[in-house]
Amino acid sequence: MTLNTKTLLFFSALMGLLVLLLAAISLYSFRQFSLYTAEHHARSVAETIKVGLTESMVNGTIGKRPQFLDRLAGVPGVQNVRIIRGPAVVKQFGAGLALDHRADGIENDVISRGEARFDVLEREGSSLFRAIIPYIATGQGTPNCLQCHAVSPGTVLGVVSIEIPLSDVQRQANTATAMVSLSVFLAALLTLLLLRWQLRPLVETAGAVKTVVTQAIGGAFHGRIKQRGSDEIGVITGQLNQLMEFLDEGIGTIGRRVSELMGHHHRPLNVGNQLVTTTEMVEGLVEVSRYKQAIEEDQTKQEVYQRLVNVLNEKYDFHRFSIYEVAASKNRMSPVAVDGVINAPCRWCDSQILIDANACRVKRTGHEANGIDSPGICTMFRDESEGEKHLHLCMPITQSGAVGCVVQIVVSLDEAPLAQYMIPFIAVYLRETAPVLEAKRLMEHLRESSLRDAMTGLYNRRFLEEYATTLVATSQRRQSPFSVLMLDLDYFKQVNDTFGHEAGDKVLKTLAETLSRSVRTSDMVIRYGGEEFLIVLLDTGAEVAMNVAEKIRTKVEETKISLPGTMLQKTISIGVSEFPSDTDTFWQVVKFADVALYEAKSQGRNRVIRFIPSMWTTETGKS
Repeated sequence: MTLNTKTLLFFSALMGLLVLLLAAISLYSFRQFSLYTAEHHARSVAETIKVGLTESMVNGTIGKRPQFLDRLAGVPGVQNVRIIRGPAVVKQFGAGLALDHRADGIENDVISRGEARFDVLEREGSSLFRAIIPYIATGQGTPNCLQCHAVSPGTVLGVVSIEIPLSDVQRQANTATAMVSLSVFLAALLTLLLLRWQLRPLVETAGAVKTVVTQAIGGAFHGRIKQRGSDEIGVITGQLNQLMEFLDEGIGTIGRRVSELMGHHHRPLNVGNQLVTTTEMVEGLVEVSRYKQAIEEDQTKQEVYQRLVNVLNEKYDFHRFSIYEVAASKNRMSPVAVDGVINAPCRWCDSQILIDANACRVKRTGHEANGIDSPGICTMFRDESEGEKHLHLCMPITQSGAVGCVVQIVVSLDEAPLAQYMIPFIAVYLRETAPVLEAKRLMEHLRESSLRDAMTGLYNRRFLEEYATTLVATSQRRQSPFSVLMLDLDYFKQVNDTFGHEAGDKVLKTLAETLSRSVRTSDMVIRYGGEEFLIVLLDTGAEVAMNVAEKIRTKVEETKISLPGTMLQKTISIGVSEFPSDTDTFWQVVKFADVALYEAKSQGRNRVIRFIPSMWTTETGKS
């Protein structure tokens, strides 16, 4: 029920109650006034009769009282008058006229009690006021009653019964009441009309406020209220319009700025709810900010990839997706994560992209490949699921102007609309991930460069220092030995002195290649310093290590190095020690291998020597 209806109903009921109450009061008042007037009229008539009868008795004309009474009955306002003698008068003067003997029970009651009685009677559809007034004997006045009547004072001499019609009075009262009620009703009606006229601006403004507020709750702040006048309602209307205009402009500006930050002007699912949409975008940016802070503090890019997998899997509930890393220098792509599993094999793409990155449309163009809007846009997509059809959407992670990674999301037909809605939010995560991944990749590259020898490409001594603890811990955990080979070219200084440093560098590069080809990929070949090299043979005892060392010595001896104008062949000396049989300290194992190398040099070079404890003397330890 509206405010207008409730207000009008309330005042209508109030006015109706007022009219009814006023009519009832008027009727009651007129009735009481009529009875009061009739009573006084009856007493006046009774007093007139008393005076008339007394004069008749004094003048001796008492026998003519019927004519007198008939004349009184003809007086306006009087319908019937009767006189009834009391017992004392009857005893003294007789029964009197026949008219005086017709006394009813009420009249006899008044005679016996001496108290007047007034009643309203309904007779033949009309109302009569009947007054029965007693005559009481008294010794006062001139003449007094005791002069003629032989009675004591206070004796009831008789009663006068007077009937006065009330019909005319009632009609006049009803007419007056009707006129008053009609006047009040018309006044009430006029008041309601004026009230409705006064309430109309308030009611219309309240309805407009309801509409505008409802729209605002739904996220639309463009509603305005028509201002009516300059009173309090007009002031409230104007202030509310200013508030709505402020909210509309403010939230609209925030939404546009957030959309710009997200880098995508999308059409949200809840188009009408501007506030909810803006709130969702702001909350998304806050979560992205936290995500960026977390990945910036991660140590490796693998940890960053894992966080990105968690975002796609847990936050956006994608379970079919792939993340590929592009090795730009080799034109290769490798799967970082597939369907939430790190380093899983390629599934949703043709494996050709792994050997030819340009086969990937996103990598080649640097633009999003939306297979939801344009099915079949990428020829490399492979839907290997059975039964249900899937679509894909691939997005680039751009690093320094080139595609560094490709994120592929695979969805069913039912999931496609929701995926389209989520893509702008995911794009923000990818955009924030790009510089962090690039920084991590650069740091890994720099670290890798710092751990490798620039000329030979082998690991350097710094790498060995960082890896030594891990190497020992792994060997102890697996209870597996490893051997260390310390190698040194024989008479290398003569090469530099005779053929120059360029020739010396070529000899070292050739030696590095020979050493790398002579061991397993799991073994480590390290340029220890100058012409010294160190090899760590994992899971290898001293006996096998000796065989490997001999094979290396033979290959080096057989290797011919072409120099300008000549062909050069070199030999190498090798010392071998084993962990943990020789010692359970890594650097001591290296020292023992170095001691064995020194022994090989002492015995004439171009040979392999196994470390034995007798080689370690006080003087050796000091050297």
